[in-house]
Amino acid sequence: MPIYEYVCLDCRKRVSVFFRTFSEASDAAARCPTCAGVHLRRLVSRVAVLKSEESRLDAMADPSFLAGLENEDPRALAGFMRKMSDEMGEPLDAEMSEMVDRLERGESPEEIEKSMPALAGDDGGPGAAFGGDDF
Repeated sequence: MPIYEYVCLDCRKRVSVFFRTFSEASDAAARCPTCAGVHLRRLVSRVAVLKSEESRLDAMADPSFLAGLENEDPRALAGFMRKMSDEMGEPLDAEMSEMVDRLERGESPEEIEKSMPALAGDDGGPGAAFGGDDF
C-alpha cells in the first residue's frame, strides 16, 4: 500500500495520503484527509533502509570503521563506540553514554575508569572496561 506525503495548499497541513494500489496512486487522485482539499503538492519523504545482521557485520569489517584507533586517541575510541552502537542498533546506556562523552572531551580511558569503578568489570584491572590492558 503506497503512502505519499503532501502539503495541502488549502489547509496548510502536511498530510499522508494512502492509496490501495500503485496504479491508483496519482497526484490528481490525492485528497487531503484533514479538509478534503484537492490542492496538494507532493513532498519528498524520508527513506529508511533496513540492514540485515550480515550487512551490519560487513560494514564493521571495513578497515575505515577502525580509523584512528591505532593512535590511541580517546576521541577516536569514542567515535568507534558510537558507530558500533549505531551499526548494531543498540543505544548506549547512561553510563556508557557518559563514558563516551568524556572520551570525546579527550579524557583518557584510565582517568574515566578510576572515576567509574563499576565499569571496571569483575577483576577491576586496568582497562577492563575497555576490553583489556590496552585500548
